[in-house]
Amino acid sequence: MPNTLPTRDGPRVNEEIRAPQVRLIDQEGEMIGVMSARDALARAYEVGMDLLEISPNAEPPVCKITDFGKFKYEQQKKANEARKRQKVVEIKEIKVRPNIDDHDYEVKMRQMKGFIEEGDKVKVTLRFRGREMAHQDLGAKVLERIRNEMAETVKVESMPRLENRQMIMVLAPK
Repeated sequence: MPNTLPTRDGPRVNEEIRAPQVRLIDQEGEMIGVMSARDALARAYEVGMDLLEISPNAEPPVCKITDFGKFKYEQQKKANEARKRQKVVEIKEIKVRPNIDDHDYEVKMRQMKGFIEEGDKVKVTLRFRGREMAHQDLGAKVLERIRNEMAETVKVESMPRLENRQMIMVLAPK
């Protein structure tokens, strides 16, 4: 007959602890010592708390007398904090043209600097239309100018390359 108990992630608690001997830590954090798991469980029930397996791979396993509900709540709080602090790196796209005007160029550079400061990557797409394909050197010069101006704050993740009618370059914060 297969195991009908639901499997659950997290540490083992109370009767789930299968080791015959455990190293016990009481609710105040004091090391009690090695004893049988049954005695440790009896001590936990005496003070109205749970026996929680903290380090199952130790020999013998380390268990602590604690309130399991409170422990789960603390773990959840830590996980939420960690999730709040992590930054998802997005790729922001800036589109330019080979014959971009100076003012437009400066506006795009300001946008790029803002994205880089926030920790995002920037994909610079330079689009060619019609006969501009004959003058790809102009597009390469624009991308080179961008790369030179941003050199101290970014590293070029992918050098300018031609895909169909556009040149693409990816910049990442240093």
